[in-house]
Amino acid sequence: MLPAAHRLIDSDTFRVTVRSGRRCGSRTLVVHLDVLAPGQPARVGFVVSKAVGNAVVRNRVKRRLRHLTREHLPALAGLPGSAVLVVRALPAAAAATYAELDVDLRRCLTRVSS
Repeated sequence: MLPAAHRLIDSDTFRVTVRSGRRCGSRTLVVHLDVLAPGQPARVGFVVSKAVGNAVVRNRVKRRLRHLTREHLPALAGLPGSAVLVVRALPAAAAATYAELDVDLRRCLTRVSS
């Protein structure tokens, strides 16, 4: 579980990050990263639509992504400013293994943070 300070729950910030942040896509997910004014910790939000699967599958994908992004919070905190990350799961994420999600997330984070 992500600490409360690192959860992105504001819909306006979700919208701004998706529209104006840097984006990288893979087979299983799309990552949006935006760096805002400094002063807040890195925040992460997830979008897992019904296209991914039923409620059980969506929650499993969300739990896996939450656990994976928790490992990357220190790297996001090292960016200048306050990092806001939105991870959107694609339908292929339902059948992906934990290791496949990890590889896709690492590759996308590397591309958007450089």
